[in-house]
Amino acid sequence: MTDSLLITGITLGYLLVVLAVGLRARRGQGSSLEGYVAGGRHIGLLVLFFILGAEIFSAFAFLGAPGWAYSKGAPALYIIAYLALAVIVWWLIAPYISRLGRRHGFLTQAEFLTACYPTRGNLLGLFIGIVSVLAMIPYLTIQIAGAGMLFEAATSGTIPFWLGSLLACGVVAAYVYASGLQGIGWTNLLQGVMMVVVAWFLGLATADQFFGGVGEMFREIQREAPEYLTMPGASGMGWGAFSTAILVSALGCVMWPHIFMKFYSARSERTLKRVFVLYPLYSYLLIPLLIIGFAGVVLLKDRPLDSPDQVLLTLVVEMADFPAWLIGLALSGALAAAMSTAANLAHTSATILIRDVGQHLPSLRGMDDGKALRLTRYGVVVVSLAAYLLALVNPGSLVALLLGAYGIVVQLLPMLLGALFWRRASRIGAFAGLAIGAVLTLYFQFSGSTPFDWHAGFCGLVVNALVFVGVSLSVSPVTQHTPAEALGPQP
Repeated sequence: MTDSLLITGITLGYLLVVLAVGLRARRGQGSSLEGYVAGGRHIGLLVLFFILGAEIFSAFAFLGAPGWAYSKGAPALYIIAYLALAVIVWWLIAPYISRLGRRHGFLTQAEFLTACYPTRGNLLGLFIGIVSVLAMIPYLTIQIAGAGMLFEAATSGTIPFWLGSLLACGVVAAYVYASGLQGIGWTNLLQGVMMVVVAWFLGLATADQFFGGVGEMFREIQREAPEYLTMPGASGMGWGAFSTAILVSALGCVMWPHIFMKFYSARSERTLKRVFVLYPLYSYLLIPLLIIGFAGVVLLKDRPLDSPDQVLLTLVVEMADFPAWLIGLALSGALAAAMSTAANLAHTSATILIRDVGQHLPSLRGMDDGKALRLTRYGVVVVSLAAYLLALVNPGSLVALLLGAYGIVVQLLPMLLGALFWRRASRIGAFAGLAIGAVLTLYFQFSGSTPFDWHAGFCGLVVNALVFVGVSLSVSPVTQHTPAEALGPQP
């Protein structure tokens, strides 16, 4: 009981520190919507590095990634592969997005795409906004659910799942409501350092305590469960599913609205490129977490878990001989991963909800900057509450949820590439490809079966691209400019 109270006290103290840092970031901040959403478009290298790091490394990293290594083995390495490839996609596309966003005052992803493909009544923007919010809510739910799981396990039930989720959700909503992107940036800096230190310590300490080192751990797996070290792994994930999961995740990274919109916030295109050069360093965070998952292959072979996502908590909290204060710090580091991503997702979802969806309501048309800012802040609370309620249904695999969401957002990629690089790209083709690709992705996800064992999102993406190209070639004449170039300079 004393240990549980100590762990609880350390974790609650950490939440208060994060809340204080997030609220303090509001000082000196302007009251404009651009400042709240894009940080005034002057976010520097260090803060932007940690913001983009927090976009990817979340509760999924601390719970889902070890869970996949424990349940599937070698196929979990798809996570490392797609993060390396995603940076290449960012390098090629992000500078264009940043430049045009600054020139035309874009704040959301849908605003960029609808400027390139204008439609009557801005229906394309409404459709993209709805798709974006529907894809991001499950992602936010992952973070809230992950926080609840962490609290419940590490405090031995002193803080139950529902209360732990609510505490993390409430802290995030409070500082995002108050400080916007500035609050997200400074808390992500604090939490990024925390989670990197904690992840490496836990991974190396767990392997050393149970096996005498990482090398001996893998030799033990080779002797007792060699199928976990080869493809298709213990779960039968074949090369088709493995490779398309990498492609969908790498390509989908650039299309997540909360990542796309951060390209607008960079101080300059040079700042963005420097972040991308350094970004792979953040990916090393996953290595020790995967080590913990692989350790579970041997240590838990006679103790099946209710969910693979529990492997880190089971080994670190229940089986390892770590002192209570250290478990409290470990919990705080894992919470940092969940909360830093949750803040970005709540912030972006609320912005999209007001800018891209809400503006179609008669009462919100033509609203001024002040009203839009006020409603966006309210939207942060609404979105956070919705994700919390969904988390209470106790969703299944965190990785499965994440991969499903990637399959939806990646459907926006063909129209983006067409806008930036193809002179024949047409509005009708873009809309048709997006609609058909999204419907097919949802169909394959719910049916549970895909051709060649491909990822459902990849199947949708292939058809999406073919429809987009085919329709555009049939209806669009040859022009001198791509849709993005045709926007011209801001008047």
